[in-house]
Amino acid sequence: MNLKKILSISVCKGLIKIGQLMGKKGSYTPGVIAMKICPDILRMLSAQVRGDIIFVCGTNGKTTTNNLLCSLIESNGKKVVCNKVGANMLAGITVAFIEKATLTGKLDADYACIECDEASLRHAVKHVRADKVAVTNLFRDQLDRYGEIESTIGLLNEALEKTENTTLILNGDDPMSATLGRGRNAVYYGINECCNEEVKSTGEGRFCTVCGAPLEYNFFHYSHLGDWHCSACDFKRPHIDYGADNIDLDGKLAFDINSFTRLDVNYRGFYNIYNILAAYTVYDLLGLKNRNINKVLTSYKPQIGRMEEFTVGGKPVILNLAKNPAGFNQAIATLASDKRSKDVLIAVNDAPSDGMDISWLWDVDFEKLSSCGVGVVSVSGERRHDVALRLKYAGFDNAPVTDITADTLKDIAAGDGEVCYLLVNYTVLFATQSILKTICDKG
Repeated sequence: MNLKKILSISVCKGLIKIGQLMGKKGSYTPGVIAMKICPDILRMLSAQVRGDIIFVCGTNGKTTTNNLLCSLIESNGKKVVCNKVGANMLAGITVAFIEKATLTGKLDADYACIECDEASLRHAVKHVRADKVAVTNLFRDQLDRYGEIESTIGLLNEALEKTENTTLILNGDDPMSATLGRGRNAVYYGINECCNEEVKSTGEGRFCTVCGAPLEYNFFHYSHLGDWHCSACDFKRPHIDYGADNIDLDGKLAFDINSFTRLDVNYRGFYNIYNILAAYTVYDLLGLKNRNINKVLTSYKPQIGRMEEFTVGGKPVILNLAKNPAGFNQAIATLASDKRSKDVLIAVNDAPSDGMDISWLWDVDFEKLSSCGVGVVSVSGERRHDVALRLKYAGFDNAPVTDITADTLKDIAAGDGEVCYLLVNYTVLFATQSILKTICDKG
């Protein structure tokens, strides 16, 4: 009997309960302490997973992709370890496994779906085998922590060099992600048709990761995602194994995968096509039965702040996490597709987990807000004045500056717009959701 293992699990489970009683998620610190008591605890538990262990990485969309995949697998009656709340560093992954284990360290799991921070994958694979690694996309994010995209690619390459017999599931429309597949066992997903003729250029990822020459595009989807090829060497959009076609964006998302599986779901956001594609690709590669996938996707409940809707004073209030230029631009595109009149609150903090360098605000296309039925744009968060300055250059003079409280959210919801959008970054998210839960209409 391994006393360290039992003590590690017992202490971790106890701290999770205490944290939850205190209104916290209890998804990180208990894992730190558990690994100090028994450094091999994660290795011991993960080794008991009978089927594949899948890691999901990427700048945007990894929580949604990972949890969609978990739901699809569970629809087959399988038992899955999953860090659903998005605690995606080593300690959070440890908590996910300990929560599913007995006090004596027995784990009954068919699969594991593990969201993992891109910089943490190199540490996680020392403890957990990586049968499959899915990458959603790679954008500029938290520049003070990651640096430019090339640095993130380097961190992921470092991790993948430590794995064996791993299949990569990569976004073929993203040249930054696709470069990870060179010389490796990779399967690619992507969108095969142009859905937005207005998108003409990219703000990042403009150069070939192989030779450094400019990339050229037949069409863009957004940012640097699209049908691309290098202007100088043979690096180009790879053959797409799982492709989306016949796309319908009229108030919902409907599309075919490989021209035979029709998906039709009431989701907001073009970017969710990629999240669904990534999850479906992994699911299909696992060889599980294709049950009623539309039913599973429709019943899926998004995690906090993924176009999460509340009703305040009879009016819809939509909370969305946006933490980098690509995320904000897609949130604005989703907002623009909503034909209702709207008011908007933008809240940005600069805590370490947000990224302390907020120069990326100037890469967000806030100018589009003026042409999509937006009335009042308010600002909040620790960097509210930086956001207000950026909005001034986007044509919104004197944006109201406010704190996020129950009263201010009620006032914003009571504005002239038919709907209210709250676009917030990471450390603003949970407090905002907590307030919305207390003020939203019941029933």
